[in-house]
Amino acid sequence: MYIIALMGNVTILFIVKTEPSLHEPMYYFLSMLAVTDLVLVTSILPKMLSIFWFNSREIDFSACLTQMYVVHGFFMVESGIFMAMALDRYVAICHPLRHSTILTNHVVAKLGLAMLLRGSIIALPYILLARQWPYCRTNIIPHTHCKHFSVVSLACADIRASSYYGLFVLFFATGLDVVFIVLSYTQILRAIFKLPSKDARLKTFGTCGTHLCAMLAIYIPRLFSSLASRFGENMPLYFHILSADMYLLLPPTLNPIIYGVKTKQIWDRLLRLFSLCRGKFSPGAVALRQS
Repeated sequence: MYIIALMGNVTILFIVKTEPSLHEPMYYFLSMLAVTDLVLVTSILPKMLSIFWFNSREIDFSACLTQMYVVHGFFMVESGIFMAMALDRYVAICHPLRHSTILTNHVVAKLGLAMLLRGSIIALPYILLARQWPYCRTNIIPHTHCKHFSVVSLACADIRASSYYGLFVLFFATGLDVVFIVLSYTQILRAIFKLPSKDARLKTFGTCGTHLCAMLAIYIPRLFSSLASRFGENMPLYFHILSADMYLLLPPTLNPIIYGVKTKQIWDRLLRLFSLCRGKFSPGAVALRQS
């Protein structure tokens, strides 16, 4: 999964950078999503693999807090990017003549910076609260990365502030993103059904379906893992560990596959790259250069 995530997201970035026709807001947001996925998956996978390969189970407390900050911060960045992508699709479908004037490159850059700042600010209280608790219990957490609730559960103090803040972020900050996305796609679907031709409706719905699949891959595992860690005391431990890993591993792995296969412009460019590579390294091409 790590190899697929790395290769897939790097390929998306390369295609968007080298193809001038893809220099549009939708693909800029897709590039931001690819960078975010790379940061998320790289923040946990090297340490996770070192646990399995080298039995390297220890992590410094400061490094643990840093990993926690990166995970929560960039998850919120990813959620914000999905919200921005929903805005882009809304403007493109509901106000197509104004799309280029509303979502200029300057506006796209500002949205990306705003999502990064928002994620950084929202993740900061996780670290400040976790750092202030006194820890006198075992120093073993039953996860392959520093999951917030598992770390603060080791504290010998009343950790309700950390627990309540985690629920606040889950239902209020992330919830607002989901509400905005749902409202955007409600308007988009209304506009789609008003299109005159069936082919136009199917093409537009296919583009929106790609975004919806990617969003479900991030929000559903995240919601399930967060609720299971707080209210799933009767669930097997391996189930908690697997769910916590999957909500961080699935989106970076699936997003490049979903967008690479379902987005025609990216798929066409990818096929052209494969064709060029095959032509360059085929026996006939080698023989021709040798002759």
